[in-house]
Amino acid sequence: MPVDFDLTAEQKRLKYTSREFAREVLRPASILADALVDPQEAFQAMRPVYRQAAAQGMHTMFLPKQYGGGGASNVDFLVAIEELCAVDPGFPTILLVNGLALMPLLWFGTEEQREKWIGRAAADTSGDFLAGWAVSERGGTANFDHPSPRAGIQLMAEHDRSSGQYVVNGEKHWPCNSGGWDLRGADVSLCVVRTDRARGGKEGLSAILVERGTAGIEYEVIDKMAHRTCQNVTMTFRDVRVPVENLVAAGDGDLLINRNFTWSAPIASMAAVGLARGAYDFTLKWAKTYTGGGSSPIIHHQAVGNLLADIAAKIEAGRYLCWKTAHYMDQFDGQGHALGGMNKSFCGDLMQSVVTDCMRVVGVNALDRKFPMAKFYREAAVFSLYDAGNLAMQRRRTWGVMADRTFSPDTFVDGDPLQFARSMEGYGTLGERG
Repeated sequence: MPVDFDLTAEQKRLKYTSREFAREVLRPASILADALVDPQEAFQAMRPVYRQAAAQGMHTMFLPKQYGGGGASNVDFLVAIEELCAVDPGFPTILLVNGLALMPLLWFGTEEQREKWIGRAAADTSGDFLAGWAVSERGGTANFDHPSPRAGIQLMAEHDRSSGQYVVNGEKHWPCNSGGWDLRGADVSLCVVRTDRARGGKEGLSAILVERGTAGIEYEVIDKMAHRTCQNVTMTFRDVRVPVENLVAAGDGDLLINRNFTWSAPIASMAAVGLARGAYDFTLKWAKTYTGGGSSPIIHHQAVGNLLADIAAKIEAGRYLCWKTAHYMDQFDGQGHALGGMNKSFCGDLMQSVVTDCMRVVGVNALDRKFPMAKFYREAAVFSLYDAGNLAMQRRRTWGVMADRTFSPDTFVDGDPLQFARSMEGYGTLGERG
């Protein structure tokens, strides 16, 4: 069978339906929201867009049909994400984080947890349901799998056996969606916690489902320079009580983190590609009409033509690596950790340079806020930093897999399965290896 990069007829329909939604619904709302001074007001301004997205099933399209979701493949989701992010990458992050909160229940949750939360999310067509993903902490969590219990995740969940509850204390910094539309909490937030004070990151971590309205949590919105159409908060937990049946992945929180960021890696990568493509779309039209004071459009100048050729090539290369990664994950569920890490690092870093090159073509007018280039530039800075930052977690996950004796340079070329194991964790953490 030949290598095939063709989209199916259904995927092409999804592409153009998503493009129409992005341009007609998302664009005008995101322009207004991005300009709002208050970050929570900016997030709330996107709620009508979220409602329309929910009516089309976008907010749960990646969840399995068994629980009422759309049953979309990883590749399908990327097709939609590229179109949305070409207009605004903040809003699709809301959709992505629904997945980061709920997908782990498929891998580590109980059937009761899946039916309750995935079923509830999928049943929502009005755009009310919101799920949060809380892993990052103020002190940094890149070394979540550090062998010392005093490093990495420090949000503590202690089991109170007398009440059958976990008592949670500490802080999460940067959780997305978790504050909810009204800062009273998302419907549910999946929080990575330390459940064993005496063990390191490979044994002492778990996750816990924190429901909306749970007492003892404060939410403070983070004011960001970009991705202003999604919400990030600081969550402070003070003797927060959570039922024991809300525990997920007991002692396997490290594996949950790795698998979650593997699932999201091609999505975040395609978000970067989509943003770069949005900048390229504008720049190409600009180059075909703007003369720079000369007698013909600047695209006829060799320097501009050469730079545009490089820009286009980088976007094509990034897109196909995203498709390859998503296709591999569709074939081998729960694998692709190294490929995902490579994808996220490559696209997040490369697409930032693409946007900068687009600005060079547009010239000083790129700084004028009436054009979209200034926003593209701000947004591009996000991709190497968020979703398991490229400098730390993403490259380190790739490194750990490559160091394993089972890895071969032909693994991904040949499409062979490669199961992720705990022995691949811990690379780069102080004290784990000399």
